[in-house]
Amino acid sequence: MDDRGSTLRELRRLLPYYRAARLPLVAAGLCALGAMLSGLVIPLVTQRIIDGPVRTGDIGTLVWLVLGVLALGFAEALLLWARRQLAGPANTRSEARMRAALYAHLQRLPLSFHDQWQSGQLLSRGVDDVATVRRFMTFTVIYLVTNTTTIVVGLGVMYTLSPVLGLVVTVCLLPVMVSNYFYENRYRVVARRAQDQTGDLATTVEESVLGIRVLKAFGRGRHLRAHYLVQAEELRQTGLRKVSILATLWATIIVLPGLAIAALLAAGAFGIADGSLTLGTLIAAITLTTYLSWPVESLGWFLAELNTSAAACERFGEVADAAATVTDPARPKPLPNPVRGELRFEGVRMRYPDAEKDVLSEVDLVLRPGETVALVGSTGCGKTTLTSLVPRFYDVSAGRITLDGVDIRELALHDLRGQVSVAFEEAVLFSATVRENVAMGTARPTTEEQVREALRVANAEEFVDALPQGLDTPIGEQGLSLSGGQRQRLALARAVIGRPAVLVLDDPLSALDVHTEAEVEQALRRVLRGVTALVVAHRPSTVQLADRVAVLDEGRIVATGTHRELLASSAVYRTLLSTMDTEPVNGMEVTAR
Repeated sequence: MDDRGSTLRELRRLLPYYRAARLPLVAAGLCALGAMLSGLVIPLVTQRIIDGPVRTGDIGTLVWLVLGVLALGFAEALLLWARRQLAGPANTRSEARMRAALYAHLQRLPLSFHDQWQSGQLLSRGVDDVATVRRFMTFTVIYLVTNTTTIVVGLGVMYTLSPVLGLVVTVCLLPVMVSNYFYENRYRVVARRAQDQTGDLATTVEESVLGIRVLKAFGRGRHLRAHYLVQAEELRQTGLRKVSILATLWATIIVLPGLAIAALLAAGAFGIADGSLTLGTLIAAITLTTYLSWPVESLGWFLAELNTSAAACERFGEVADAAATVTDPARPKPLPNPVRGELRFEGVRMRYPDAEKDVLSEVDLVLRPGETVALVGSTGCGKTTLTSLVPRFYDVSAGRITLDGVDIRELALHDLRGQVSVAFEEAVLFSATVRENVAMGTARPTTEEQVREALRVANAEEFVDALPQGLDTPIGEQGLSLSGGQRQRLALARAVIGRPAVLVLDDPLSALDVHTEAEVEQALRRVLRGVTALVVAHRPSTVQLADRVAVLDEGRIVATGTHRELLASSAVYRTLLSTMDTEPVNGMEVTAR
């Protein structure tokens, strides 16, 4: 594909975000053009001064011409000030729109997208690439157009002054244009590589910070540091390659205008000697060439920035164009009022994108209103996948899931997730206060009493009140300032504050010590009261909380019943229990005999 066409195609992506800013940006461009044209007139006035008052001694005319130069300089400065005043606010608003649109789209994208993308790559696109676009629209695009116009107009003025001198300047500046075209294509490839490497580096830094405890525990900080230094060196080499391309380009575009001035002096001297040129014309031509130097020299840099911005747009579009496959239906159905919480899996199949086989195959399961069902199975059998289908983190490949008889794909996501709440195996908390973390479990405004009620249900109010600032205590990134049991109970409080009809718990007792497990188990007994719950169980203590147990094996539900019934009838269940910790459940030893 033609690189130039590809560049323009990527830049067209900006139109929806900058449509509201088009009038201020056009006005800013006209101001910049006016400033450049004001500067172009000054050499013509200089010619009049030298060939007029300086030659004839007419002081009266000289005063007016000097005042004219002063007025042109003032107009140039004023128009440049106006350009910044017009372009700055319009571009920052568009930048904010781009970031907001990208962030909102990231929230809409399914988990299958996030499973495949590194967080550092997403971060670099939402921060660095959008900032690159804003700089391009604020400065580069305006002056790329303005300076090109200035060069064309300047050469026209030069030919008006003297066709010979105009030809000399054209011959000297033409190689600059060729160099710009040659180097811009090379620069684009390197610029894209640098942006991708920046994203990789951001991912490494983020993972190192989030996993600092693991790195310290296993003494792997030095290993990851070496990996980071390799990535940093690759980025440095790419940066040096960019510098090398720009250095060659700048050397070309700086030398050639200098040669143009030398050629003008030589041609002008002969012209003055034979009477075909005046001194004023020569000085005006030299002044004009000097004035055109920056527009000519800047073209290389502007074209480099053009390609950098096109690469940034391309990277932005890789996320912005990703399909949001889990979406609201065209005509959402209402949920029954009140919601009873009956959950049905009917012939559910699930296959991840690019996977060779189904993770879930013909799953049939019914959860009656208010019933707690424990889901047990070996590692990799599809338990987490099954629980992820209920709030539509993924959509089923075949079959359907219904809530109170309505296919969940026919419900608005907001309505569905207002009735289905989730607590994950890992209690993910945010860099916010306790109050804000708990209130995140519902889209509705919450009172302090509602937050406290959720904490009481999750058996968390006592330890929260003991924190330095109570509900308003910042808990730090990932909630690492709290114990595992405290984090898990806050996650449970967050799950129940919205009073959901269905609760999905993915192994809430995993990785807890015996004392902490007892605390969380006590909280779970209160949380599960009165709601329909699907609980992934890896421990007998979790099984003990359930009314019934469903056994998942190789993507299928192979048995359902109470713990006692399955011990008597299901060999798969007995085998699974034999791999769990040995402890009594309902007064019976759970290990297989």
